[in-house]
Amino acid sequence: MKKVDTIKTTSLFEGLTTAEIETVATLIFEKKFDKGETIFFEGDEADGFYLVSSGQIKVFKMNPMGKEHILHIFGPGEPVGEVPVFSKQPFPATAEAIIKSTTYFFPRNDFVALIEQNPSIALNMLAVLSRRLRQFATQIENLSLKEVPARLAGYLLYIAEEQNNGDVVRLPVSKGQLASLLGTIPETLSRIFARMSDEGLIRVDGRSITIVDRDGLMDK
Repeated sequence: MKKVDTIKTTSLFEGLTTAEIETVATLIFEKKFDKGETIFFEGDEADGFYLVSSGQIKVFKMNPMGKEHILHIFGPGEPVGEVPVFSKQPFPATAEAIIKSTTYFFPRNDFVALIEQNPSIALNMLAVLSRRLRQFATQIENLSLKEVPARLAGYLLYIAEEQNNGDVVRLPVSKGQLASLLGTIPETLSRIFARMSDEGLIRVDGRSITIVDRDGLMDK
């Protein structure tokens, strides 16, 4: 039942009947990872992809100097590493569990056969990939065209919309991981948080951020 419940939470399998979802559940198997454990390395053969059941997984690349840059952070109900499955290319980045995580692994050949039987899954996959493409386009724009304060402001407004909890935002990752995601260093991010607090834009309480002046953030 846990497999079925996890499958139901992802848009990848939206529209499938209960019987079809139960069929999908028979194709996958559980893989658990401890905090800091690598799920796959950049360059590994992409023989399948993962669906997060619980926990958090970061996908990142390392530059020649050994500095980590986080590309994306995935939570429950989100697929990880699905693109190379179709391109038959190796994984283009490394994935690691941020906290203790449970995933379900979809073997490539079984999943391709499933798509052939259920074309609606292919359409759902296109929708997921389109969202990812928009997210990466926004990330590239932020990193190349915006200063760090504007990147942070945009991220807080985006998370507020995603969490749908009014003006209170709960950071899903540590501030160190957030710094990597925004293309900066923790010390710089801490100074920007402090400056935004002094300016009356936000109120910070650990990982809980209250947006005090939404218009001011949008103007960053």
